[in-house]
Order: sequence, then structure tokens, then C-alpha cells
Amino acid sequence: MIRPLAAICLIAASIAAIPATTSAAELSAGFGLNDVTPDVEGSAVYIAGYGQNRRAEGVHDPLYARAIVLADGDKKVALCSVDVVGLQYPTVQQIRKRLEGFDYVLVASTHNHEGPDTVGIWGPTPFKSGVDPKYMESLVAGCVEAIEQADAARVPVSASYGTAADEKLLRDSREPYVKDDVLRIVRFDKAGTTEPACLLVNWTCHPEALASRNKQITADFPFYTIRDLEKKYGCPVFYVSGAVGGLMAPPRGIYTKSDGSPLEDGNFEYAERLGSDVAKLAVEAVEAAKPVKLVPIRVSAKPITVPLENTLYRAAQAMGVLDREGRLWTGNPEELGRKYKLPDDAKHTPAGVTEVGYVGLGAVHIAGIPGEIYPELVYGRVQDPVDPGADFPDAAVEPSVVEILPGGNFLLFGLANDELGYIVPKRQWDAKPPFAYGRDDSQYGEENSCGPSIAPILMEALKRRVAEAK
Repeated sequence: MIRPLAAICLIAASIAAIPATTSAAELSAGFGLNDVTPDVEGSAVYIAGYGQNRRAEGVHDPLYARAIVLADGDKKVALCSVDVVGLQYPTVQQIRKRLEGFDYVLVASTHNHEGPDTVGIWGPTPFKSGVDPKYMESLVAGCVEAIEQADAARVPVSASYGTAADEKLLRDSREPYVKDDVLRIVRFDKAGTTEPACLLVNWTCHPEALASRNKQITADFPFYTIRDLEKKYGCPVFYVSGAVGGLMAPPRGIYTKSDGSPLEDGNFEYAERLGSDVAKLAVEAVEAAKPVKLVPIRVSAKPITVPLENTLYRAAQAMGVLDREGRLWTGNPEELGRKYKLPDDAKHTPAGVTEVGYVGLGAVHIAGIPGEIYPELVYGRVQDPVDPGADFPDAAVEPSVVEILPGGNFLLFGLANDELGYIVPKRQWDAKPPFAYGRDDSQYGEENSCGPSIAPILMEALKRRVAEAK
């Protein structure tokens, strides 16, 4: 099994630091890490992504829950990122219930397609969940422990924010082709020094470089990104995925083998090459970084409801494959309807409870989006004029992330606090013929989305949360 170089000693050194009392003008930060790799020698571990009944046969590299805790003397927030495909909102609520003294806890997933099923839809059959309750309990405990470690390790820090872009390192597999090829970093240095305390890396690409045939548990290419950055900077690295919808996938045709033939996804050599190149891009962002103030901390988050219009999702929920409570859709996302009951409510639309969050860190702004948002919604590049084959050509263009956030220095945490699937701009929704772009069939995306209303609801919720932040 491959282990991250020097990870253990790095974390031990971080935790050994004595927490400092801070004033409202001073930022403290700490990092924590906990191994959440499933035991593949025990019960069956179903790997998330691609299809059913892909059982793990071994562990190539460990999965982790990583956490950063930030405090300014007035507010304290925790950011956690886990090497799994996604955590549903009820699981995040379990994590929060075990923590005290935090103004906000945000838990995101890297959307790793080579780890255990933590949602339910990749089990042995389409009719049986792939989630292991015992593993989920250990995963919740692992996230809590990582956050508590980070809180205990807080020290005064300064920060810098930087970006770098390389469109070659990801592929958009759905028209219209819009990428978020910007890697964003926050470098935390121990106060009064240039010694790095932690590096936050925010990159936008599905961790699926190992593809569908792999049967080894792995964190995919981010494992190598983190390995290389830890080695270079001698500090912990917090990795989180961004706008992976649309569909941001590992690139093709950019690597070759030693004999000159193409090196494509589906093997660890490809994953390492890609991960190392993402690390090099992160180094560019670090070198371009400028000092920023991350105080005061401002937070706003609120449960909302979204209609579950996807009939496959509704069936999976009814059968218990998706294990979460349904509510009756009232037509108002800010209103939590009564509990959805079958068979009495079969003719009505069920809704799911989820959350959109905003964390303002001084001059840096974090949008917490509960799913796989399309890059079009980040930059306001929704197709206009709309393709005549789209299902909702008259739909309004949703407000974009960059329009909503109050500053240009931002981080986008995808799959934050929930996994709702793809968040498709409504006017690009294309599930019925005639299909857009002259196609004979629909593109991939809609079948793994709650429905066409999801994007307008979530973007309006983000707008509200930013306006309410205190």
C-alpha cells in the first residue's frame, strides 16, 4: 500500500502546536487528518461510480478526512473534505451533532469514483444499496476526529490567495463546452514567518482517472497531487473539488507511454501523471499568490427544499436505496413541507432537504454548493441564445456564482454538505427530443440530476445566503 510521504509526522507536528488565544483582528488555523479507508477484508465494499457490483479487491492508497478549522476570536468554522463520492445531508448533520462550539461546519467530498459507495446507488444491484452502515459510522467518527484535531492544532496564521489555469488538464464531455480550468489556493503561513502551515487546493475535475475497471480503493489522482505538494512545501494539504458538473473529466490524449503510444485513463501511471501535473499547477498558483486578510469571518447557511423530479431518484428513495427522508414539495424552497408519505402522497412531488452555504473569510469567499454544479453557472456562461432543441428555451439565465459573491477571490466547494447530482442550467436541460446540437439522443447528465428546477433554486439560495451573512 502506498502512503503519503511524511504525512504522519506532518500531522503530528501540527497537532503538537499550542492553540493561541486570538483577537477579532487575528486569524488562527489548524489542520487535522484521519484515515477513513474501508476494510476490504471484511464485508463487501462496493466502489462508487459507473455501475453496480464493482467490489473492491484491495487498497492501493488510503482515503482521508481532512479538516481545517479557522477562528477570528468571534467566529469559528470548520471545513472538512473527504475522499469519497459524496455524503448526503443527513450524514453531514450527524457529524455536526457531535461537534460543539462551531458557528459552522462545512463537509465536502472530493467526488472520488474509486472509493466506497456512500450514497447507495452503486450496490450489488440497482435495487439494493451499496452503503455499509458500519463504515458510515466510522466515516462520521473520522470526520469528527479530523475536525477536533484541527481545532486543537490552531495557531496564528497569515494567508495568501492565488490562482493558475490550464485547460489541458481537464475535459468537458458535454456540449456546450465550458470549463472551469482555474485552480485556486489559499496558503496559510505561521504568523510572522514564511513557513507554510497548510495549503488549501481547490481544483475542478472528477477524480475518475482510474475509470470503471479498477477494483482497488484509491483517492485517484488527488492522492498524487497531495503527495507532491506535501513533499515540496512540508505542510499538510487540504484538497477539495469544485464545479465538476458539465462534465469535467480527466483529459485524453495528452500523455504518452515510453514507446510513444497513447497513455489513457484506467491505470495508476495515468493517475500519477495527472495528479503530478495538477500539483505543478498548484505550485504556479502558490507562486502567484498575494497576501489577503481572512478576517472577519462571516457565515450564512439554511436548510432548503428541492423538488425530486427525477423518477429514478424517486424510485430509489421509495425502495430505500437512497436512504433519506422525503418532504412534500410546497413550491417554496425556503419552506420545509411535512413528511412525504407513501402511498398517500404518490400523486404529489416529493422534496429533499438540503443546504446552500456561504462562508466569508475577509477578502476570500466560499460558496458551498450541494452537488455537481456546471461551470456555466459559475461564470455566467449559460448558452444564449439557447439551442432550439433544449427543453426549456424560455427559461431565465440563473445568476452566476461570480455575480453573487461579493468579491473576485473565491473558492467553490462542490458536493458541499450533500450530493444532489448534476446541477444543470435550466435552459440547457435536454432530456426530450428533438435534442440540442442536432443529436439523435440526449447527452449524459439529466439522469443524474434531481430535475430542471435544481439550478434556479440553488443559485437563488446562494444569493440569499450571501445577503444574509453575518
